[in-house]
Amino acid sequence: MDRFISMQIFMSAVEEGSFAAAARRFKLSAAMAGKHVSAIESDLNARLIQRSTRRLSLTDVGQRYYERCKVILEAVEDANREARDVQATPRGLLRIAAPVAFGAMYLGAIVSRYLEQFPEVSLDVVLEDKYADLLENRIDVAIRVGSLDDPSLVTRRLAPCKMVLCASPEYLKKHGTLETPEDISRAPRLAFSQAVSAGDWTICHPDGSLHRIESACRITSNNIQLLLESALAGTGIAYGPSFVFCEHIKQGRLIELLPAYKTTELTIQAVYPSAIRIPFKVRSFVDFIAEALRDTQL
Repeated sequence: MDRFISMQIFMSAVEEGSFAAAARRFKLSAAMAGKHVSAIESDLNARLIQRSTRRLSLTDVGQRYYERCKVILEAVEDANREARDVQATPRGLLRIAAPVAFGAMYLGAIVSRYLEQFPEVSLDVVLEDKYADLLENRIDVAIRVGSLDDPSLVTRRLAPCKMVLCASPEYLKKHGTLETPEDISRAPRLAFSQAVSAGDWTICHPDGSLHRIESACRITSNNIQLLLESALAGTGIAYGPSFVFCEHIKQGRLIELLPAYKTTELTIQAVYPSAIRIPFKVRSFVDFIAEALRDTQL
């Protein structure tokens, strides 16, 4: 007997509660459905289902076998869907969540090119720095920066990103150059309150020694753009993702501090709820943004 068909009949019998119901689904007799399951049990030399006149019940071995079969069959279904999707066109509403600064600075151009390539997709883009619950908020895919602690989510790396310390030339002119971690520890901090490790400003000297900057915070905010504007205005020392500050550093409006020291390395990643039954519009967008950011140091 075809083992794949037998697995499907076994799962159907468990989910429908009888061999008769599974048989109707596969247009077989109840006896033949039972033979398919018996063939699996014979091959495994293990009882999977306890039969009675009223109902079917799984044995412990049967329960584990059912759970593994479900994963296998879902993976096969997903592979078939992916193969069909190669010839398909993504369509419908795609809900995307992203950090405010990243979305404002980078996402607009990327989604515009994506929509040009896939005209049957429309977007609802939610920009917020606080991590939203994807299922509760009906988010199809989120762009997140830093580490994640939810093993139920599927992630795909998009680009690396490092943290930078910086201050405005005006601040340094007024308060003096900051050449050591001790100097910076005496300066007012502009801190992002929604960071994965909020308040942790740890840098590493080239010799490997760690220095944690713990001076008082002059401003804390859940909006990194506010902190950027405060840094540009000379209010204090900022520490955040390079994609927020790097352009201003290149143009001289901000000065990177202690560039020889190593800072935290972050990862910008796409996140979605499940690896099973991924809608084609989600897969196409994740592939698109991964290509757009490939080999990019933000």
